Amino acid sequence: MSRTQSPRTQSPQAKVEDSARRLSNVVTAKDDSTSSKVKNAEMRPLQLLAPARDADTAIVAIDHGADAVYMGAPSHGARAAAANSIEDIHRACQYAHRYAACVYVTVNTIIYDDELDDVRRMVWDLYHAGVDALIVQDMSLLRMDLPPIALHASTQCDIRTPQKARFLARAGFGQIVLPRELSLDDIRRYAEEVPRGTSLEAFVHGALCVCYSGDCRASLVAGGRSANRGCCAQMCRLPYDLVDAEGDVLVHGRHLLSLRDLNRMGDLAAMADAGISSFKIEGRLKSASYVANVTAAYSQALDAVIASSCGRYRRASAGISVPTFNPDVARTFNRGFTRYFIDGTMPGKGEMASWDTPKSVGVPVARVVGGRGPGIRVHVDAALANGDGLGYFDSNREYRGFRVNRVSADLSTIFPAGAVEPLRVGTVLYRNYDKAFEDALARGAERRIPITMSLRRIDDNRIALDVNDSGRSASITAVLDGVPSRQARTPQDVVRASILTRLGDTIYTLVGLEDTIKPDEFVPAKTLTTLRRQALEMLDRDAAVVRTIESRHADTAAADALAGRDLTFHDNVANAQARDFYMAHGAAKIAPAMEVDKPDGTRPVRVMTCRYCLRREMGACLRTPQGAQLPNRLYLRPISETVSASVGLLRLTFDCAACRMHVDAMPKSER
Repeated sequence: MSRTQSPRTQSPQAKVEDSARRLSNVVTAKDDSTSSKVKNAEMRPLQLLAPARDADTAIVAIDHGADAVYMGAPSHGARAAAANSIEDIHRACQYAHRYAACVYVTVNTIIYDDELDDVRRMVWDLYHAGVDALIVQDMSLLRMDLPPIALHASTQCDIRTPQKARFLARAGFGQIVLPRELSLDDIRRYAEEVPRGTSLEAFVHGALCVCYSGDCRASLVAGGRSANRGCCAQMCRLPYDLVDAEGDVLVHGRHLLSLRDLNRMGDLAAMADAGISSFKIEGRLKSASYVANVTAAYSQALDAVIASSCGRYRRASAGISVPTFNPDVARTFNRGFTRYFIDGTMPGKGEMASWDTPKSVGVPVARVVGGRGPGIRVHVDAALANGDGLGYFDSNREYRGFRVNRVSADLSTIFPAGAVEPLRVGTVLYRNYDKAFEDALARGAERRIPITMSLRRIDDNRIALDVNDSGRSASITAVLDGVPSRQARTPQDVVRASILTRLGDTIYTLVGLEDTIKPDEFVPAKTLTTLRRQALEMLDRDAAVVRTIESRHADTAAADALAGRDLTFHDNVANAQARDFYMAHGAAKIAPAMEVDKPDGTRPVRVMTCRYCLRREMGACLRTPQGAQLPNRLYLRPISETVSASVGLLRLTFDCAACRMHVDAMPKSER
């Protein structure tokens, strides 16, 4: 295929080759591989960490450019609905490791005493399955008899200060997952505080918890479903009335705690410069198509950051991923986007939450223009397709939707797949399911590892094929005996090249070939095919041997690191081993987790602390003159009968000095 062919008509193979050359992340056959490895080591690896609800989705994420995936363990993951068997996790590891990518498994709930032995056995099983690291919350894992598997501190650990990050890093965590609420300046302070060799991980895309992660007990108090046990009922996505102290309704039936989704695609370079090495996409319950689109989009964005970094950064895994579609995060599930607090400024009125619905509204594509008939007469702003999903807000501001059965040839009429209520003229229709885009996503991506080859003759009876894969720091030489030198009647170098480049059924793509055998020397095609096959098998084995495996960090935290500190239920201590860990580092009084010592419902209980502020979202911050627009005492009254049966009002209090909003569950007697 011509090298001048346009990107639109290039094959995935050609796109991979062009991408490899453009990124200049492979060396030619004549380069010194040792110096290449040294150069690679000097660059800080940047990792795109994608979610996976199962092994199939993990494979999709790797294909679309993830450097690592995280998925749920068989138990004790913070998304109980996303648990996986050891066998499926092993399958994901086998696939990921071929690209030097990692598989992290979440064991990030609190653990009860009678579960400690089961968790210990499970961790050993995960280790033998090839898992690279565990993402954990409970400190008992630092006291268990475990294999030397790396431990990462989950955002559920509520790492709200640089000092806590430093303590956890010294206690044995090799990677720290930072709170979503941090700014770039905050991240720099964390990077300065943690020991050398500790990686910082931060979320860049997906759903936002309105409360600091690990410190939300709204679901537990309201319905007995603990977020710290993987069973969050998503109280923040429910509708509420905002009422004053007298019970007068100020705002009726809105999703007042439901935040937009995070989108920091434009902040990757700044985050890397601030100290982030792992960029995390949220969504372990999301579909494979969501993971494919978002991962591909961020992979391309991260490649652009690296390409413009003047050699400071490199990708943490190997291989070039080329999707068959143009990634666009706006065309997949989202609640609208926010950068949250990354730039250190406070978002303005209406910039952070999604009050109308916690669902994905989509993008506006049409407006109802009226008329009678079996279809909906519209003016369209974008091409529609049979199978599209459309939504709208009804007269009660409820978001409703329908599937498109067909669209008239002139695009003037939409025929729904089922019954739809009469729509008012002027109603905006949003596309929340893009059939054409989903079909494009289904075609997937191709990920290949660039390699170079050098074919040479050793002596009159032997030939050798040197293969170099700089992305995985693998390099081998395959030798075949019994290949005497024979002269051909016609030039053979083109024929030899055509045989050596036949890599279609492998994970490799050839980006450099040097052939020093005489052009008119004959080498049988079968011999070259055997040599190529043996060389690639050797390369696979060498790559597996040289693959860097993160190991467990030792606990070097001082014995008095927590001296004089009293731990409360906010610290989520639920078992004896976690208690022993904290006591060994100087903690004084240690209160049990709320899951262990449940409140009796007779007094207010703090269930959330948020950087999101309802007053600020409404343009009535108490630190501004507009604060007087709202009463000082505000409450949320649940609309859901299930929630209101368990708790009374949710009292809002505002710590303006720290710019925090607290949510307290009031006793049922206080309605």
